[in-house]
Amino acid sequence: MGFNFLEEPELPAPQVGEEQAEQLLSRHYGLTARAESLGSNQDRNFLVFDPANQLIGVLKIANPAFTALELAAQDAAADAIATAEPTLRVAVPLPNLAGDVATTVTDLLDGTAHVRLLRFLSGGTLVDTGYLAPAVIAGMGELAGRVSRALADFRHPGLDRALQWDLRFGHDVVRALISHVDDPVQRDRISTAATEAWSRIEPLVDELPRQAVHLDLTDANVVASHTDGGTRRPDGIIDFGDLSDTWAVCEVAITLSSVLGHSGATPTSILPGIKAFHAIRPLSVAEAEVIWPLLVLRTAVLIVSGAQQVVLDPDNEYLTNQSDDEIRMFEQATSVPVDLMTAVIRTELGLAGVPNAVGGEPLIPGLDAASVQTIDLSTDSDVFDTAGGDILAPGLQDSLARVAVDGGATLVVTRFGEPNLTRAPLLSQDSPDVVATGLSLWPAEAVALMAPWSGEVHRSNGEFTLRGVDYEMTVTGEAAADRVESGAKVTTVAPGEWTIVSIRPAGAPVAPAFTTAELAPGWLALSRDPRPLLGLPELPDAGARDLLARRDQSFARVQEHYYANPPQIERGKRHYLMSTAGRVYLDMVNNVTVLGHAHPRIADAAARQLRRLNTNSRFNYEAVVEFSERLAATLPVPLDTVFLVNSGSEASDLALRLAIAVSGHRDVIAVGEAYHGWTYATDAVSTSTADNPNALTTRPDWIHTVESPNSFRGTYRGDDAARYGPDAVAKVSELVAAGRPPAGFICESVYGNAGGMALPDGYLRQVYAAVREAGGFAVADEVQVGYGRLGEWFWGFDQQQVVPDIVSIAKSTGNGYPLGAVITSRAIAEAFSSQGYFFSSTGGSPLSCAIGLTVLDTLRDEDLQGNALRVGGHLKAQLMALRDKHPIIGTVHGMGLYLGVEMIRDQHTLEPATEETAAICNRMLELGVIIQPTGDRQNILKTKPPLCLDVAGADFYVATLDRVLTEGW
Repeated sequence: MGFNFLEEPELPAPQVGEEQAEQLLSRHYGLTARAESLGSNQDRNFLVFDPANQLIGVLKIANPAFTALELAAQDAAADAIATAEPTLRVAVPLPNLAGDVATTVTDLLDGTAHVRLLRFLSGGTLVDTGYLAPAVIAGMGELAGRVSRALADFRHPGLDRALQWDLRFGHDVVRALISHVDDPVQRDRISTAATEAWSRIEPLVDELPRQAVHLDLTDANVVASHTDGGTRRPDGIIDFGDLSDTWAVCEVAITLSSVLGHSGATPTSILPGIKAFHAIRPLSVAEAEVIWPLLVLRTAVLIVSGAQQVVLDPDNEYLTNQSDDEIRMFEQATSVPVDLMTAVIRTELGLAGVPNAVGGEPLIPGLDAASVQTIDLSTDSDVFDTAGGDILAPGLQDSLARVAVDGGATLVVTRFGEPNLTRAPLLSQDSPDVVATGLSLWPAEAVALMAPWSGEVHRSNGEFTLRGVDYEMTVTGEAAADRVESGAKVTTVAPGEWTIVSIRPAGAPVAPAFTTAELAPGWLALSRDPRPLLGLPELPDAGARDLLARRDQSFARVQEHYYANPPQIERGKRHYLMSTAGRVYLDMVNNVTVLGHAHPRIADAAARQLRRLNTNSRFNYEAVVEFSERLAATLPVPLDTVFLVNSGSEASDLALRLAIAVSGHRDVIAVGEAYHGWTYATDAVSTSTADNPNALTTRPDWIHTVESPNSFRGTYRGDDAARYGPDAVAKVSELVAAGRPPAGFICESVYGNAGGMALPDGYLRQVYAAVREAGGFAVADEVQVGYGRLGEWFWGFDQQQVVPDIVSIAKSTGNGYPLGAVITSRAIAEAFSSQGYFFSSTGGSPLSCAIGLTVLDTLRDEDLQGNALRVGGHLKAQLMALRDKHPIIGTVHGMGLYLGVEMIRDQHTLEPATEETAAICNRMLELGVIIQPTGDRQNILKTKPPLCLDVAGADFYVATLDRVLTEGW
């Protein structure tokens, strides 16, 4: 047998300095190189640099306790993996001057030293990375799975060893080294956790297959290749020093234990890695059962081993630096019950069985099921609407119960396993405790609750638990006795207040009344629905509705969705969106709903009008007249005539038709990097490659573009941005000279696709004048920017101090209802009659006009333009302060609540941080903020929330972005 830690438990690292390492490189490898000490626990490692200061390898001086046979096994295993998995990068040893991969040195230490020079793998490890994204964690699990698969049939006599890192001996190691932990409280916690973990592992050891295991594929030994944008893909393996023949499942447990030491990690953060490992190397039920106990045991071993090694090697900074991360790993590993995480893992892998329904005597004998009302508090429930409650208001659940009782219900119950939206906090970076693990009861009158089985009663903190042979029941309130027989009264449930009843198999951990969506699969597997004991029928199981798969089957995939794994959003309120998991998100991107989501005035206006009439504008009714008058009144003279349409694309399409028809010209000038819509004409003038990668090569010959007037990264910057106007004017002159005078010039009044960037001062004034002189018309696309979003100005063109000839609007016009408009002069509108008549089926319908009028009224009554000015100014100032803190922020475009945070990689070259921006958006979603990239380079955070955003929401957005930029993404 090779090294046996249980017989030789002290392994101080070899005392070799950098000068000695350089001598070894020269003597045995013929290298003139610089050696730089690298952190290690029990060996001594050095980075090796050539004379040009380029990294060429890692010099590894093994601890003398390890035999040449063990090192040969490690080298052979590295070769086996490199052969079986050619796309993985493996740190194989390089030959010395004699052609050997291992060098035996007898004059370096007391005894024989084995020296190897390992190939350097570029990219760096993950150990110093802050936050690890789910994709990176999945990559770690995939890599571990591929290594496990490659080593499944690997055999070597050098694998016969007993290391302290081999979790077969983990409990023995903790017991042997626990005395080195100074803090008695921490010492007791570690000992207890290790003992409990081992108690779960030991009964299953005969069911755990063994093989060669790397045993240390942690964040410190996994190397990641990465793009310029920082996207990391774990694909490299170093340090085979812990290679052993042990339980195969140790590979994934040890790999993913290291995840818990990173910023933002929670116990469930490991799930993508487990799932990825399982997809490559399937785990058995027994292996799934021991993953979490092994992980807990691993963290305990790390702490006690580190404590011992500090005593043996007090000058080893690597040990000191690692200790905080190891303690954090242990805290995360022990923050949840082992049973819980085991149930979560089994459910994630599809290895969980179906729980049996609980049996026993009725909780309320003689209860009439027809008089019981079950209230649905989930996100997609309509109870909030029928009860007239505000889902953001406290105490709504109580109000709903009172309504039900007033309606004749004798008992109101909630639903087991349901995310309760009334419990969801509005602004929270953490996943909230919203999923019910039991039932809440609200009786109309006091009712006796009977014991479903006989058992002892145990009281604690305002609740009691009735412990039976097969099941336990916990109830809030006071128990009637210390022991209760089956069918006897156990407590009295008071009327007009909630009593929580939860049931679990005997011996299972006590679930919290509410848990997070991430932990819910585990807690629900360990709990039972009390409904059968109330004589109530089981509720249909909604199950995991894979909407994305269904969407792909029936909904054209080119109609993209936000995020690769989006939450299912079924409800909104003001500047919040709610998922079916009971999570509330701050909506920072939804500029369509200018008033906010689910505004009651819009809902009431729509319902009222639908009960009266909805037809088309060829009929004579007042709403279309009043809305047109009100809309025209918001615009300057001579813009007094309105066309009503269905969408922004249709509005801008009509605006172009007006310009072409009335001018008699066919050519149109558009601005680079702009987006105007999806119709034929608006797609023709849309030049954004983010929306259409072929935008610049597929323009019809009647479209001519001028350069994007981007004062941050364009040809002209800063004060030189004033030159964009004359260049655009020159384009107009060029077309006139070619006999192709433009029919019109279309431009967003504030540059929306570029993140809300203001145009250079005087830009529109110069271009409008040139186009008009050529007989064309100035078209202002106000689809995104209009309706008070800028704060100081109601219309974007006001910021440029110009009046266009034609204005196209939508989005805000209907607060999400399909309503748009084109406003122009009477002369232009009348001249369009040469084209025949114009008609839009729902544009100008009684319903659309009623909604449009209500939007205008609400904007005024709630002073949302003023709110955009105040909150938008505060938000921009906060974001600018972040720019000074985080170099990745290049600038903050825009004004009011029409902002864009531009992300860059270099302050001088302004290289766009495209991949980083996408990753930042994904991390922001995890922390409760919905934000998306925009711009041709997809490197700008599109910050255009509903105009009802308040200061608290703005501050939450900034704080969350600050956290992401600090911790990583």
